[in-house]
Amino acid sequence: MTVDDDTLMQRTASGDEEAFRLLVSRWEQPVYGFLVHMLGAPEEAQDLAQDTFLKVYDQAHRYRPGGRFRSWLLRIAGNNARSALRRRKILRWVNFDLASHDQASPGDDPARRLERSEAQQRVRAAVAALPERQRQAVVLQRFQECRYAEIAEIMGTSVPAVESLLQRATVALKAALSRDLGMTEMEVEK
Repeated sequence: MTVDDDTLMQRTASGDEEAFRLLVSRWEQPVYGFLVHMLGAPEEAQDLAQDTFLKVYDQAHRYRPGGRFRSWLLRIAGNNARSALRRRKILRWVNFDLASHDQASPGDDPARRLERSEAQQRVRAAVAALPERQRQAVVLQRFQECRYAEIAEIMGTSVPAVESLLQRATVALKAALSRDLGMTEMEVEK
């Protein structure tokens, strides 16, 4: 029987280190992945993931159960990422491992794989150029598979603001990709 996150947080707040270890093992990969996407630096993401979990442990007594642990956790991680980005004042983007999302089939020829790789690099560069909050909204929606309400909660904003961020990001990405690829926006949408 799997214990839910709220119960594990209550147990962590009362000093149960095993409950905390279970939370970390359950959530370390999603937190790390989120931070890598935000920062573009795996080593820095690893450090901030550890810092995120230290904050979770330290703040366990402040957590209020209600089935919103993921939002609470990703908000802590997002705050850590934004602080790190402000400190270094250089906004970078990660080299996504898109191969895990878009693996070549055995019948793909090398030219097709090269074309796909070049397109992925263009997409990465376009996403890297997005303003920080638009990038965070895109990462939460596309890679963490969060719904608008959860993104709003994580980012401390409203659902309409999230919709606006994602809309502006989509427009910016389409424009950047159409310029880069010499395509119309209609072709980019395909």
